Order: sequence, then C-alpha cells, then structure tokens
Amino acid sequence: MKILITGATGLIGSALCKLLADKHELIALTRNISKAKNTLPNSIIALDNLKEVNFDDLDAVINLAGEPIADKRWSAQQKQKIFQSRLSITEQIITKINTSDTPPKVFISGSAIGFYGRQAAEKVITESYSSTYPEFSHQLCKQWEELALQAQSPDVRVCLLRTGIVLSKQGGALDKMLPPFKLGLGGKMASGKQMMSWIHIDDMVNAIVFLLEDEKAHGAFNLTAPEPVSNNNFTQILAKTLKRPALFPMPEFVLKLMFGEMSDLLIYGQNVVPEKLEQQGFKFKFKTLDSALNEVLN
Repeated sequence: MKILITGATGLIGSALCKLLADKHELIALTRNISKAKNTLPNSIIALDNLKEVNFDDLDAVINLAGEPIADKRWSAQQKQKIFQSRLSITEQIITKINTSDTPPKVFISGSAIGFYGRQAAEKVITESYSSTYPEFSHQLCKQWEELALQAQSPDVRVCLLRTGIVLSKQGGALDKMLPPFKLGLGGKMASGKQMMSWIHIDDMVNAIVFLLEDEKAHGAFNLTAPEPVSNNNFTQILAKTLKRPALFPMPEFVLKLMFGEMSDLLIYGQNVVPEKLEQQGFKFKFKTLDSALNEVLN
C-alpha cells in the first residue's frame, strides 16, 4: 500500500512507521523533516506540506498529528493549540479525500478515551457507551471524531482510534511516572480508585495495522488492553516491577496546584475495554499490566 501518516515522529507514529516500512510505501507529513529523517526508516518520504501529496495515489491515510495533551497546563492559549493542532490538519485531509477522484480506501484518525470524559470506576465503557461527561477532553475528541467522519463514503471507510495510556520505552506517560518511582518516591494519585485504561505500544501499532487491513472495520474503536486497573493497582504493579516501595501518595489538592485543570486527566479516569476490537478478532499480546510493564521496563 501507499500510506500517508501524519504525526509520524510521535510516540505511536514512529513505532508504526518502523512496523510498516518494510511492507509498504510510506509518506510522513511532518513539521520537522530533519527529525523525521533522523528517527524514521530511510525508505520513508518525509514532506512538510500536504499540497505535495497526491491523494489519488494513496491507499490509506493514518492521522496521528496533534499537540500532546498532557505536556503543559491548560491555559486558554494551550487549549486552543491542542484543538487547532488536531482539527486543522484533519480538516485539510478531509478536503483532500473528498475532492479526490480515486480517494484512499481507508482513513484512520486519532482520538482518545478522553472522549468519554470522567466516569465512575465500576462503569465498564464500551464503544457504544453514550453517557459522556462534557469536559475539555470530551469536547476535543468529539469535534475531532465528527470532523474525521466527514471523510466516510461508499469508497472510504473511517476508523477512529480511542487510545488509552500508551506504555512504551520511548516516552509517553510512563516516562513522566518513572523518575519518582525509581527513587522509591512513587505512590497513588488522588483517591487511587480512578481507573487507568492502558495499552502496550506493540498492541497499539498492531491494532492500527489490523484496522488498516480489515476491510470490515469502521467507526470508533477503544485501543486499550482488555484489563484496565485502578490507579492504586497500577502504582503497586509499577513499584513491584521496579522493585521499589510506593509509599508517597499525591493528594488531589497537590495535583490541582501543580497542573491546574489538566490534573483532571490524573484525578479522574475511565474503565474502558476494547469490545469492538476483540469482536473483530484482534488478539492482544499484552492483556495484563504485569506482562506489559515487565516487557517495557525489564
């Protein structure tokens, strides 16, 4: 296939490019061509302008671009940046797909489990769950998904990736958690009861390839492992994997002081399961947190 990937140098994008580069012809749309050339396989064509891409020649588009949501406090300016970094590129892709004579057969676009907003720990969330909580993460994902779905037609199927916490050696959430835990200063966050729906990076990229190749797959998919855990459990398993104690909890008020509104991502959670992905026949390599953390950290 000839595939356009946006966000190719990010955590998920770079792992996906390495997996796909041997079999497929890849074009990476990036703001930083030199970074792309240094980090991605040599066979990948790196471009910084969508106008250079002929959509009539593409078989697929995978859209993973976007400002990281948890890197900075959510000032009004930062929220705008988070929105625009997703919506602007998605809108440009939709226009290209919808004006193409022979459009790509599949458009896979990013989203996140933040779509559901904060949810009670006992509430199991599948893709059909509709009682979403109308906070920033939900509004962001809802608009992003609605925009992506405008590419859907008899010729183009659209898959939406509602991604959980991605566990990887190369960065992401785990990278931020590790320093205090390695020093034996880790602990649960807030109540510790909030659910953490996670996925190993290998399962993440394999699931994207699965959706790319399965012609029956369309709509929203939860990209999370089948066994989410509470923050308390996550803390204990992470500490055990690192052979460190976890005796220093982070109270809710401290998180709010440190991160402002962005602390909502840490204080609240969702118990999300990949019902559609498993029904479609996808097999997870890492179903339990123990196995995933053991592979990543050891």
